[in-house]
Amino acid sequence: MSEIREDRTYAGPRIPLRFRDADGRPVEDGAVSGPKPRWLRVPLPGSEGYMRMRALLEREGLNTICVSGRCPNATECFTRGTATFMLLGHTCTRTCGYCDVVAGPPEAVDSDEPRRIADAARGLGLKFVVVTSVTRDDLPDGGAGHFAATIRAIKAEDMRVEVLTPDFFRRPEALRTVLDAGPDVFAHNIETARRLYPIARAGGSYDRALELLARARATPGKHRVKSGFMVGMGETDADIWEILEDLARVGCEIVTIGQYLRPSTRHMPVMRYVTPEQFAHVQERAQRELGFAMVVAGPLVRSSYLAENAFAGSLSK
Repeated sequence: MSEIREDRTYAGPRIPLRFRDADGRPVEDGAVSGPKPRWLRVPLPGSEGYMRMRALLEREGLNTICVSGRCPNATECFTRGTATFMLLGHTCTRTCGYCDVVAGPPEAVDSDEPRRIADAARGLGLKFVVVTSVTRDDLPDGGAGHFAATIRAIKAEDMRVEVLTPDFFRRPEALRTVLDAGPDVFAHNIETARRLYPIARAGGSYDRALELLARARATPGKHRVKSGFMVGMGETDADIWEILEDLARVGCEIVTIGQYLRPSTRHMPVMRYVTPEQFAHVQERAQRELGFAMVVAGPLVRSSYLAENAFAGSLSK
């Protein structure tokens, strides 16, 4: 797979049609086939609430990971009048093997975007706003200043805010910039097992992700620290527990776990479907044995799914 260049700009197009493991064996050889299990079926978009949300986003020129990442919960969340806003354009500078966000040359930074997001959130009557971004390795601060401006704009409207950030490519000052703006939740997704990073996260680092979460927890403030990952990409049950132990070790307080779904044949194949019962078992055991304030696990769980409920639940622990 294409790697991030030293100048940390666009890593190139997503080109692999065959993913291989560390031993060079085609990953597709062990992939599942056939229709998705019944528990992964979701309603088609088209409700009045869904269409109203799409119209608002288009009118305000705002991006969401719900649309760009083809989230299976988009219909439900849009119908409820919620969305996860995506900053800094719709084009990412990295090419991850599981993500459907477009990779390509980055777009110009829109300095008015923080205000428009705050206005849209106020218009929707939100009390809890989730904001993420594409990865912008081309920017000197990785987009941290834009995150901070968005946090301040949302907080000025008396709303809570959760930010799901990229890793900022080991820029310590970038994390401080974001946290100084006062988010209620700071999130960065670990995404998958350490051994799958070479084929799943071009330009990413498992240890760098843990380091960012550890520094976020060590930074004084009232924020909760959150992370999430997917299953079904080729990890083992032992890998899942290793991820959870690592997240607990660095002080992560909220964890989300969901089923990986392949966006297209250009992406990593699904290696297994985890049942709702298995998710429930992992959720209960992780919360009981590792001391997380909140673990949310299920086939359709995503990092931002029902984020306000996860945050509220964590405050009682």
